[in-house]
Amino acid sequence: MPDNHTTGDHTTDDHTHVQEFFGARAADWDRRFPDDGPAYAAAVAELKLRPGDSVLDAGCGTGRALPPLRSAVGPRGTVIGVDLTPEMLTEALCAGRGESGQLVLADVARLPLRAESLDAVFAAGLIAHLPEPGENLRELARVVRPGGQLALFHPIGRAALAARQGRRITEDDLRAEPNLRSLLAGSGWRMVSYVDEDARFLALAVRRD
Repeated sequence: MPDNHTTGDHTTDDHTHVQEFFGARAADWDRRFPDDGPAYAAAVAELKLRPGDSVLDAGCGTGRALPPLRSAVGPRGTVIGVDLTPEMLTEALCAGRGESGQLVLADVARLPLRAESLDAVFAAGLIAHLPEPGENLRELARVVRPGGQLALFHPIGRAALAARQGRRITEDDLRAEPNLRSLLAGSGWRMVSYVDEDARFLALAVRRD
């Protein structure tokens, strides 16, 4: 696993918290959210990937996006799933999703990928768990070719998620449209569409030249 001492004084603590949080929930993750598959497939379709494309699922978890990503890029394409939590990758393998893409234990803050080697990045539920969102989004931009795409997705919208968690949305929410647009603009991306409704959250961005 890559060195986690990458950004800021609290990076290691943040990573440990993420690993503990998701590691404890990995075995039951798919059973807790059994109906999310169609939403993942619909979000992947919005990327309009082409056969032969290369795509990363950043923070892939149990790999629910990997089968639709593989279907989109076809057998000649490249699908890579990266996650920080070993237990999540184990569940992805047990579910047979390793057949749809290469699973890599790594940190999205320091990806083991060449610059401009990908056509797109898909990221489900990732942004809320990034310790340094601006720097981490710049790292995603690094590995995507100019004009390549980023999809920031969640299978339910901000209001529905907040209600599920028993909290209220605040103005400093990173996923609020003005905040996210500004964050992306400062990280090498240009937001091109934004949807926040009960059934899904999906922001699409293009990597600037």
